[in-house]
Amino acid sequence: MKTRLFGLLLLTFILAASCPSGPKTQSGSGRNEKFDPASVTQQQYASTMEEVQTFINELNRIISTRNYQAWRARLSPEYFNMISSPDFLHQISEQPAMKTRRIILRSAEDYFIHVVVPSRAESRVDSIEFAGRDKVIAYTVNINRAGEEVRLRLYDLEKVNNSWIIIN
Repeated sequence: MKTRLFGLLLLTFILAASCPSGPKTQSGSGRNEKFDPASVTQQQYASTMEEVQTFINELNRIISTRNYQAWRARLSPEYFNMISSPDFLHQISEQPAMKTRRIILRSAEDYFIHVVVPSRAESRVDSIEFAGRDKVIAYTVNINRAGEEVRLRLYDLEKVNNSWIIIN
């Protein structure tokens, strides 16, 4: 239990430190229109939540079997480019948890093996938040030592061609 909690806390710290700042602009037809999250119906929320849970369950299977190529196929090109960049890999390698274990990341595959696999193989989606018509943020809820619920961001996802992909 302590190992899993440590892994989750490690991932949270690493992902928080590695998230790019600032909003991303959207391109393409109809993508620049304003989106009101209040316009999401209960039916849309429920069906999207079911789709996202199915996607995350499949992703868990992929991660737990260390299938890098299948995981890679579920990343947006922009996200893959970001996690492949030398600056990103260096920044993550400099995190105390990585330095303690003497891990130096040199590729996106290293990131997958040393960061994603230990921390995301058993992810659970407890809620989603719509960030756009076809974009959601998936969250899990954990209980901290004080007995308080803590909502942790798992993935930013986008539905492209009827399939979900990880965008951050």
